Amino acid sequence: MEKQRTFFSIIVPTYNRPIQLEACLDSIGRLSYPKDRLEVIVVDDGGHLPLDKVIEVFRKKLNLVFISQKHSGPAIARNTGVARAKGDFLAFTDDDCRVDAEWLTILEAYVLKFKDVAIAGHVLNSIDHNIFSEASQMLLDYFYSYYNADFQNAKFINGNDMVFPVEAFKALGAFNVSIPYAGGEDREVCEKWMRSGRRILYVKEAKVHHYHSLNFRTFWKQHFTYGRGAYIFRNLRSSEDKKGIRIEPLSFYYNLLCFPFFRAETKRALSIFFLFFISQLANALGFFAEKFKCQKK
Repeated sequence: MEKQRTFFSIIVPTYNRPIQLEACLDSIGRLSYPKDRLEVIVVDDGGHLPLDKVIEVFRKKLNLVFISQKHSGPAIARNTGVARAKGDFLAFTDDDCRVDAEWLTILEAYVLKFKDVAIAGHVLNSIDHNIFSEASQMLLDYFYSYYNADFQNAKFINGNDMVFPVEAFKALGAFNVSIPYAGGEDREVCEKWMRSGRRILYVKEAKVHHYHSLNFRTFWKQHFTYGRGAYIFRNLRSSEDKKGIRIEPLSFYYNLLCFPFFRAETKRALSIFFLFFISQLANALGFFAEKFKCQKK
């Protein structure tokens, strides 16, 4: 019997989260999609926690490639996976995510119908009774609604649920390794993809469930780091495009802060409103901290 061609290469960067990685791989093993048409590439980004037992279990269930590298950040980890990929399409997710059973089946339908497009799926918070995780999810929901209102011309993509045709992605230059912080490398590749004249589709049905428990400290750190990545991203864009980057109007931030009151009961909406404000403050401080750091060099 002729061997099926690999259609999807699922790339999963991981760092010191063996329990989460096990759950992620288990969800991939439960996909309705034919297993002989996919491969899974796990890239250990220099973690010190052993993954041998987890990898050994899933080698028997999946066409799994395991790569270890020194700690280099998410952009390099993803590029390492891309370099080893044999599939026609690259599907990215993270170790603290679990993919929906129909994830690849839905994605295949869209990439076959719409040629030479990238796809942004929909990420859902799956941590119950955690106001910080809920606030992060609501921020995502606002970005989806603002940037992806036209699903055939989306402008926002999340690194833990995105798909690219492999040849076009490699021709584009993959992820920019000068962005060491999470949250900047996926934004940069999204912009680069659109500037090449290609489209991004927002496919809400292509769901990935995010299991990332947050507290105030980790919530602050996450958005501070996003701000640092945003500065590097804007700096790169400014050097490439003399017009600079368009700043969102004040209405964007006003509607962002009002968003919780349309999505949650009043008591929780007030808490989420406060966390939205904190997220933007942390983002701004991270932005200027990175700017000061770069100017000192």
